[in-house]
Amino acid sequence: MRKRLITPSPAIVPPPDDDCLDLDRVASVDVTSEEKDYGIEGALVSEEKRGWRAGDSGTQTIRFLFDEPQRLRRISLLFEENKLKRTQEFVLRCSSDGGRSFRDIVRQQWNFSPPETNSESEEFQVDLSDVAVLELIIVPDICGGMARASLKSLRLS
Repeated sequence: MRKRLITPSPAIVPPPDDDCLDLDRVASVDVTSEEKDYGIEGALVSEEKRGWRAGDSGTQTIRFLFDEPQRLRRISLLFEENKLKRTQEFVLRCSSDGGRSFRDIVRQQWNFSPPETNSESEEFQVDLSDVAVLELIIVPDICGGMARASLKSLRLS
């Protein structure tokens, strides 16, 4: 038997945001509202820690309009609520025809009950091709309260 010893090479683990789409470069974004110091870029830029917060209560939409159709493999979301007990619902949906028709990717509800349950972190492994439009629709309180939608982080790859 022939035998050789080899030196193992250290695993190269890229930082989590290395494969993320540079949304600033590949898309424009529409929002229904935003609070003055909590613009949508606060949830999309990895160095930003502030997140996005709606300027009004009620259902809010964040819409990404891609310059060129995109292939999406992963969608990561982080929501935080440090004050109000509420049940939030969100829907992620996409369009390949420029927004004329949409298909749901996921629809989900989450119960915030601060301080014990104050964050919801979701990572969806998807295989979506030719995505022209991606929408995130947030109903901050399904009971109709005056809560405002917020999003701590959104990453696409």
